[in-house]
Amino acid sequence: MGYELDAYARRTGTCVTFNREARTLFLKFATSPQARWTGNFRDLNAAIIRMATLAPGGRITRETVEEEIERLRAAWHTGDANEEAGDCDADALTRVLGKERAEALDLFDRQQLAGVLHICHESQTLSEAGRKLFTASRGRRKTTNDADRLRKFLARFELDWKTVRASAD
Repeated sequence: MGYELDAYARRTGTCVTFNREARTLFLKFATSPQARWTGNFRDLNAAIIRMATLAPGGRITRETVEEEIERLRAAWHTGDANEEAGDCDADALTRVLGKERAEALDLFDRQQLAGVLHICHESQTLSEAGRKLFTASRGRRKTTNDADRLRKFLARFELDWKTVRASAD
């Protein structure tokens, strides 16, 4: 944090510091399991810059830190900062499966299903989505019923094309 504040001071010519309570709160959050830091130093740098910019009188207060923590949590939760599950779109999974079922999935299944949902949402038909999803393996198969393969994949999650497409709206 000190390095980032020093860099901010060099760039802007404004020296900004944390008050003791704010520093303790931010460090506690930053090192907790809740802090995903999916953007690594970019997230930390952006958080410090935001807090420094909003710091009244060059002092980052508890209130400023609390607001930033909430902003970071919201960004990480909605995927705005590339969630821990990579490109996993938690909102899409929740819309299609419901919160409880989406949270019950393993990371592997969340990743895979989120990618499939993304392709389904940008495709007009089940066949089009199947062609996009199974392009590489089509040449190695005797029969290329990509729509059926996709239908079976969705069925593993108790989903069908109609439900998936309705969630895209």
